[in-house]
Amino acid sequence: MIKSREDFFTSGWSFDESERDLRSKFQMMNIAIVLSSIAVLYGTILNYFKEAYSLALFEFILFLSNIFWWYLLRKSKEVYDFVSIWVTAQFTFLLILLIYVSSPEDMKHSWYFTYPIIILYFKNERYAVPWFIFLIFMLLIAPFQPYFETQYTFFELFYLSFVLIVVSVIVYFYKLKMDEAKSLILSQQDMLKSQITELTQKDKLLTLQSKQAVMGEMISMIAHQWRQPLSTVTLTISNLQVKKLLGETIEEEVVDRTLNNISDTIVYLSETIDDFQTYFHPNKDINKVEINDLVKKAVNFALPRLKDTDIIIEHENEANRVIIQTYTNELIQVLLNILNNAIDELIAKKIQNPLVQVNVENLPNELNIYIKDNAGGISQENIEKIFEPYFSTKGKNGTGLGLYMSQMIMHKQFNSLIEVQTNSIGSVFTIKVPKKLA
Repeated sequence: MIKSREDFFTSGWSFDESERDLRSKFQMMNIAIVLSSIAVLYGTILNYFKEAYSLALFEFILFLSNIFWWYLLRKSKEVYDFVSIWVTAQFTFLLILLIYVSSPEDMKHSWYFTYPIIILYFKNERYAVPWFIFLIFMLLIAPFQPYFETQYTFFELFYLSFVLIVVSVIVYFYKLKMDEAKSLILSQQDMLKSQITELTQKDKLLTLQSKQAVMGEMISMIAHQWRQPLSTVTLTISNLQVKKLLGETIEEEVVDRTLNNISDTIVYLSETIDDFQTYFHPNKDINKVEINDLVKKAVNFALPRLKDTDIIIEHENEANRVIIQTYTNELIQVLLNILNNAIDELIAKKIQNPLVQVNVENLPNELNIYIKDNAGGISQENIEKIFEPYFSTKGKNGTGLGLYMSQMIMHKQFNSLIEVQTNSIGSVFTIKVPKKLA
């Protein structure tokens, strides 16, 4: 079933990459059939009113045959060569007939100038030459054959044949250049597709490496989260065991309280696992979430790294409990990457009174999340490279993927970009988050 204009001119067939030439030939064939059908139908009507009934009948037969070829092209791809031979034959004999039965004043020889295009596009040059020679031969013998009285002189037919040869040569070289240009374009397209495939594979590899790096950081965070509660549970159980070894009487109330504390700790550990599991879940659905809760969750993920440091994370929310529709896990990953970078810089430079501030600004169509630190800023040499893959100022301790993947996530998922400003005091990363994703 033909559903579009392109299907209309390709007879409704689909073509793969190896059938590009056949596709263009189908298009040319269909265009030629449509235009010639209009022309011969017009000629049929005109000749009928001129009482040239024989010519009108011939052109009407050509119109009916065009309908048949049109139908046949839609039944099978394989009939193209057969149809092209017959359509070329129709044009050839139509031109010969017009020369034999019409006069120069009728201007019907103007059909000549479509002929080179037809034979060169329907078939290749090997088939075009015999048709062309046959046409020229039939034209030049027209004044000398005894069966039809022609109104063209030999000089007129020679002149038309000469013009036809010139036009054919021009069309041939034009087609040759068109084919060369087409081949060049197709080769460049293939090269571009190859490069796109290569870049896509590299992007997938970078994404995988980034996820592995983030997973390593998250496992480290889980270890930090679990270490203190597990130590508490171990110490509580050890206290009970020591009392028992010393023969002290352990009151039932103390046992119950101890068991409740252990139970609460286990619940806390379970909730921690649930939070991290939610983060790693590959959910690409758009969720409704309160921006304040989302930022708090990202901050909570980073808090275990602050133990044994003086770093403080301040979270100020100006969004007044605004609910947005967004990719929750992806946005948490972006926030966490930037928070971790700020923490790394504060630790590496041993900043006094280290501070990270997270602020949310509520705008009409978007939220701006600002992550500000006092780690001494980013050098002008590095600030232009921080979003490039594998660029890191941490030496062997950095993968150079965190900020790159954060920028890619914002670009691909949120149609936005991360902006950064820096000075001698510190840096400010601005994350622009649309309130509603399409």
